[in-house]
Amino acid sequence: MKILDKYILKSYLITFTSVFVILFFIFVLQGIWLFISELAGKDLDFIVILKFLAFYAPTIVPLVLPLSVLLAAIMTFGTFSENYEFAAMKSSGISLNRAMKFLTVFICGLALVAFFFSNNVIPRAQYKFLNLRKDIVQQKPAMAIVEGQFNQIGTTNIKVDKKTGDKGQFLEGITLHKKNIKTQNGASVIINAKNGLLRSDEEENLLILELYDGNYYEDLYPKKFEDQNKNPFAKSSFKKYILTIDIGKLDTSNDTGEITNTNNMLNVNELNITIDSLQKKYNEDIFSFSENITQRNAFVLQKSQKLPSNNITKKDSLFKNILDLYIPVDQKKILDIAINNTTSMDFTIKSSREDLMFKKKNINQHWIAIHEKFMLAFSCLLMFFIGAPLGAIIRKGGLGLPMVFATMIFITFYFINTFGKKLAQEDSLPTFLGTWLGSIILLPLAILLTYRATNDIGIMISFDWITDPIKKLFTKYRKPEKNVN
Repeated sequence: MKILDKYILKSYLITFTSVFVILFFIFVLQGIWLFISELAGKDLDFIVILKFLAFYAPTIVPLVLPLSVLLAAIMTFGTFSENYEFAAMKSSGISLNRAMKFLTVFICGLALVAFFFSNNVIPRAQYKFLNLRKDIVQQKPAMAIVEGQFNQIGTTNIKVDKKTGDKGQFLEGITLHKKNIKTQNGASVIINAKNGLLRSDEEENLLILELYDGNYYEDLYPKKFEDQNKNPFAKSSFKKYILTIDIGKLDTSNDTGEITNTNNMLNVNELNITIDSLQKKYNEDIFSFSENITQRNAFVLQKSQKLPSNNITKKDSLFKNILDLYIPVDQKKILDIAINNTTSMDFTIKSSREDLMFKKKNINQHWIAIHEKFMLAFSCLLMFFIGAPLGAIIRKGGLGLPMVFATMIFITFYFINTFGKKLAQEDSLPTFLGTWLGSIILLPLAILLTYRATNDIGIMISFDWITDPIKKLFTKYRKPEKNVN
């Protein structure tokens, strides 16, 4: 390694380390703010809080690392240009490509480390983080519920007016809404209680909520679709009611709506195995649904064929409507069968479509998790090849202008990625395209900046081909000035 390579690498590493530590600290503080309700006022040990933050910290590396690479590259190469160090290199016959050569090797190594970190460390940290939250909730069950607001745990929403006791286990003014998973039509069970007691069952990994002096209301869903128009419901009052809540549903940090959160706790090999099993089950459900619809139509057809028909005496008689083949009584029966069959079929298709979309989103989320691991490594390379030539072009170091450019570029990159992943999860885009959308859009920018920086063209792009016709148009219709003698 030559002295120049050591100097460039040392300058970049010092800047990169400083930026990474500062940004990492800022995002950790943001994480503390997000989970402040789970940490503040719970009498938790300092060691438990440190574990909580240590298991949460790896999850913010995919956000901090690309931004640090980008900002450090702009600042380092901007300082070189501002201090005319690049001019001295070029006068010695060293081009920008040669100056970036060894640093590019370092960034490639950093990308490999980022992939290893994303594939092995982050899933393990997610698993530890979720289990630590479960342990804290088991030790202090009331931690899962915040006063004065609805707290979602799985399909259940709980609101408590007041908590008392050394662990907050005594509850007052309880309102509970429970959602029906199959219908997705809002709260199907509503429970109000004056008092309650919250405790945990460590063996079964459950929270047990005992409610006292309350009322119970539930919407009923009959098996026959036509009976649902009657809006049946059940209501009662109780002196004591016991409700169990699965602690495994406490991970509400991921609001994507998938069936489980296992995609964040698996590496690439485990994700591939999981996707195969989920896809197989999804295909089986589609086949089962199609078979069910076919058999139902065949049953209805057989039922309609048993209807008595009117004897046709004239062979050459023509009928404008197929119902004219039947007597009026049979016509009414046929129409009733058709209406009931259509209504039932429509309800079945809608319910099955929601269930299949729910499972398809889960599969897409696992595919996105795979692509994100590779995308993190590529984003480090992409941000470097945007930041390094951009710093050489703008010729500004420090935290002023480089911070502005880095923030604008990274926010654009992050917004496009978030938008693309959302579309991919909803199955509006292929998962590959949705996850890599930001990289695909910014890749031409990286190529353009690298080309212009290595050829000393600069960042200014001529827009004369747009402005010249407009200038000519105004010049043509401008009134000539009168000469005043």
